[in-house]
Amino acid sequence: MDRRTLLIGGTLLAAATLTRNAHARFKAAELTAEDSYFMDLAIAQAKEGDYPFGAVIVKEKRVLALGKNSSKRNGDPTAHAEMVAIRTFLAAREPDELKHTTLYASGEPCPMCMGAIIWCHIPRLVYAASIAELATKIGQIDITSQQIANATPFADIEIAGGLLSGNSLRLFDKG
Repeated sequence: MDRRTLLIGGTLLAAATLTRNAHARFKAAELTAEDSYFMDLAIAQAKEGDYPFGAVIVKEKRVLALGKNSSKRNGDPTAHAEMVAIRTFLAAREPDELKHTTLYASGEPCPMCMGAIIWCHIPRLVYAASIAELATKIGQIDITSQQIANATPFADIEIAGGLLSGNSLRLFDKG
């Protein structure tokens, strides 16, 4: 057995061992009356983004941060809408305040953004277009928010997807 095979096999064994004890932490979120309103705001942010992605962070029915994809204008490939909204929030507030918020995203968060959402302990995520739907418009990493949440044994998150997805997807048709 060569070194590469041994490394790959060892990595797979370690990954299997680590995930065997992980419990799913995803819970389906119930949509509320105001979710459509806040998703409309996220989609409005998406209209202004370098790519059509927008995000809004809300607490107790109040908008606390907005974000739009700014990766081109900032020369920063990590400037996804969710990351911009989180950074905007943290510029004015303490990280612990994120523990009582909902993040609305015009598209299902990529693995990077979903990781940030989990590390920030944001307890609720509502998104419009799913990874599968977005993949029909642009390249996507085929890992869902639910898959990432289920692999995270230290945090709970409620997730609801598909709210106003058609409105979000139409933004990709405008060139």
